[in-house]
Amino acid sequence: QVDEEVVRLIAAQLAEIGDRFDAEIKTRLVNDLVQQFLNENLPGQEITRRMSEAVEGLVRAIPADMEQEKAMLVLAMVLTKKIVNTVPSLLPRAFRTTVNYINQHLHNYIVRLVSAVTQ
Repeated sequence: QVDEEVVRLIAAQLAEIGDRFDAEIKTRLVNDLVQQFLNENLPGQEITRRMSEAVEGLVRAIPADMEQEKAMLVLAMVLTKKIVNTVPSLLPRAFRTTVNYINQHLHNYIVRLVSAVTQ
């Protein structure tokens, strides 16, 4: 069981970081991802892999003092927001892809993040 106040605190911190990253994500990258999400023939795993590549590319430009996993989490969420803002009908597919990406790459980080705040 997780304390709702802890979740709000974590969410506020991630949102603040996301606002900083938002301006740095180029429109071309978002449009490329949108095209991939629109491709109905592209399997979900392939889209998740491409999102992972996009996040990893963006992480290379983050400040050295920020945890890489935290940056990856925030970047994945900001990319999803930008994709959905560009083409709202992609919300279900973008959400599923982001959840898959987070589960595959960042699950343990989230568990550690929540347990560190609750201690």
